[in-house]
Amino acid sequence: MPYWALSWGPSRATANSRSAKVFSRLSDRKGATENYAAAAATQPATTYTRILALDLVTQARMELADGGIEQACDTWNHTLDAMAGVQPVRTHRSVLEIRKSLAQFKSRGVSAAQELDERAATFLT
Repeated sequence: MPYWALSWGPSRATANSRSAKVFSRLSDRKGATENYAAAAATQPATTYTRILALDLVTQARMELADGGIEQACDTWNHTLDAMAGVQPVRTHRSVLEIRKSLAQFKSRGVSAAQELDERAATFLT
């Protein structure tokens, strides 16, 4: 493996993450979701937290695009778990994006969205 690829994490997780991006560009949300999930599952959370979190955020976006608000909320909750103690700018931006995505569901009274938004707000403080 080239030295530059190692900065993205283990080869299997990296391949899944890159494959997910390809599926996403091809508008294959199912393939993208599966590959983001596989990338997150093979990423050691303690070593590559930011990469894991970003894959999970994107996985949840794909789930939401397929109409799975409950599934997306579960994935985003897992994302917040993975990001505990990590505060880089991209992580902060990701949590803001999560809250923005939840806004329409909060206004409809979706309890999973309301609970996750409260948790995300707390995370940002």
